[in-house]
Amino acid sequence: MRIMNISLTQELETFVNAKVKKGMYQSASEVVRAGLRLLAERDEIKNQRVNFAREIQIGLDQLKGGEKLTDKQLARHIKRRRKKHAR
Repeated sequence: MRIMNISLTQELETFVNAKVKKGMYQSASEVVRAGLRLLAERDEIKNQRVNFAREIQIGLDQLKGGEKLTDKQLARHIKRRRKKHAR
């Protein structure tokens, strides 16, 4: 593990220290790592939302163009998507 020095505002330093003092984390580094993991998760959710909105627009454009799926085709498509996202 590499060591990285960071600067925090007084408010953030107080927040980090309070988490450690309450016993929620063993060290300030653990608090920062937890925060960075949450930031990464938030970014991933944002990317998924953008992709989902893009897919919805594609579907709407296809409907406007007269393209349609049968119920069976739609069910297969949904099943494939669920498997893909479950991985």
